[in-house]
Amino acid sequence: MKVVTSLIFPLILVLLCEVNGQRRRPPKKRVTPPPIEPVEPTELPPPLPPGPPSVFPDCPRECFCPPDFPSALYCDSRNLRKVPIIPSRTHYLYLQNNFIEDLPEESFKNATELRWINLDNNRIKRVDKRVLDKLESLVFLYLEKNHLREIPNNLPSNLEQLRLSRNRISKIPPGAFNKLEHLILLDLHNNELNDAVFNKNTFKGLKNLMQLNLARNILRKMPPGLPTAVHQLFLDKNNITDIPENYFKDFANLAFLRLNYNGLTDKGLPRNSFNITNLLVLHLAHNKLTNIPYISPNLEHLYLNDNLIETVNGTQICPISLFAFREPSSDLDKVPHLRYLRLDGNHLKPPIPLDLMMCFRLLQSVIF
Repeated sequence: MKVVTSLIFPLILVLLCEVNGQRRRPPKKRVTPPPIEPVEPTELPPPLPPGPPSVFPDCPRECFCPPDFPSALYCDSRNLRKVPIIPSRTHYLYLQNNFIEDLPEESFKNATELRWINLDNNRIKRVDKRVLDKLESLVFLYLEKNHLREIPNNLPSNLEQLRLSRNRISKIPPGAFNKLEHLILLDLHNNELNDAVFNKNTFKGLKNLMQLNLARNILRKMPPGLPTAVHQLFLDKNNITDIPENYFKDFANLAFLRLNYNGLTDKGLPRNSFNITNLLVLHLAHNKLTNIPYISPNLEHLYLNDNLIETVNGTQICPISLFAFREPSSDLDKVPHLRYLRLDGNHLKPPIPLDLMMCFRLLQSVIF
């Protein structure tokens, strides 16, 4: 009996230990999936540390004030979220390549002599009217690559250059340009402007505008009421299919016209669409033209590459009758001025037609 008891007792102890071990075993941990990486960083990079003290006591520590250029303030590419207090001596302000979202009135309260502001590549959604009211001396305003949805109101009347490309602008408030009679350059390319935005009074006031850029918008028609003083007009990469009769009749100064990457067809071009006296350069590449349009004798550069042109008739497109070329003439002013012609990317086959060369005797380069 003692032998059996001595054998059973250790066995019971072993079983009890096994049971206790199972009870004390930790539960299995749930496997949590890794966090999903955001498409864009959720945190902005930290602002750069303040620079060394400036010789100018009013110089913001996050900016640079050149000792030999006291009217300039460089605050660009410093990961700034806010505009610092601008010293009153500042004429040229560089704030591009930051993360600024608005322009507080407080920052500009002393900066009444500003002439140049570069705010490209920020996150600005609107410009406070009270800020613009103080900037009466402003001549250059650069706000490219921001988040603007409409043209700022109450722009300073002395502006000469206004660059607003690569925003999200889809609205131009009535009278936005009325006071800008000194404006020479207006850049609105790569925005969201459509035909409904423009009317005959949209550009009213721009009496001296020389360059207008409306490329890369969503236009289907030629906008009405364009300033007739313009020298350079950019309308590339829209959806324009036709040009109204006599559209350019009053554009006496137009010398450079770009209409590449549209949907222009022969049907949508009246015969004299581009018979513009002072036009020197005409870009019509990447459209749907099947014939070369009639051009002015003064045109010097013509781009018609990547259209649907199959034949070239030099006699028909020549702006001067070929009979005028029967007698050799040393007076080159009487022959068409075309010097560069690009026709590649069409359905043409060599050789270059003889009557084309007979007409345009000043041609220096033909890409066929």
